[in-house]
Amino acid sequence: MESADDKVIEKIYRSRGGVVYFTDSFLDVSNAKTVSKVLERLVLDGKLYRVATGMYARPVEDENMGPVLPGIEEIAEAIIKRDKARAVPTGSYALYKLGLTTQVPMNVVYYTDSSARKVKVGNQIITFKKASTRNVSAIGEISRLVIQALRTIGKNNVTENEMRVIRERLAEEKPYHLQHDIKLAPEWIRQLMRPSQ
Repeated sequence: MESADDKVIEKIYRSRGGVVYFTDSFLDVSNAKTVSKVLERLVLDGKLYRVATGMYARPVEDENMGPVLPGIEEIAEAIIKRDKARAVPTGSYALYKLGLTTQVPMNVVYYTDSSARKVKVGNQIITFKKASTRNVSAIGEISRLVIQALRTIGKNNVTENEMRVIRERLAEEKPYHLQHDIKLAPEWIRQLMRPSQ
């Protein structure tokens, strides 16, 4: 008969390194209290790392860098997936993801249709802000970032260089996704996002 420890370890080592785990990732193995104790033991044994409160990961072993833990983006995506939420990067994070700035933001902010919260990951913070359904309904990976980036830059502050980058990125978006998302944007953003004839 396998112990809860064995089952948790087996499940972790069957999946690839870099995956983020929550206590409820193992509720098919045992109850939350037992799973929490097993995960804590694995952290103490160095087999697992705590990346944030209630979140754990087995690092990817890199031959040059050694153990590499999931980044703040992977952790945010794991939370979004776990919560079955819709979320979209905003602010300086949206600008960075589009290539409008090279400055990596220390903290990332998402609009979400799930509950508002802050998650501390080392020295960084992931902030989930509750937003209207309209703000999280965009479906294009690029077009949803563009909407949020333009909101951040502001109506009369968009430079020619920023528009050039935005047009280049929007050219990579799936036409159906772009058309869908343009309808969700404020009018001034719609005009900037529409493909030039």
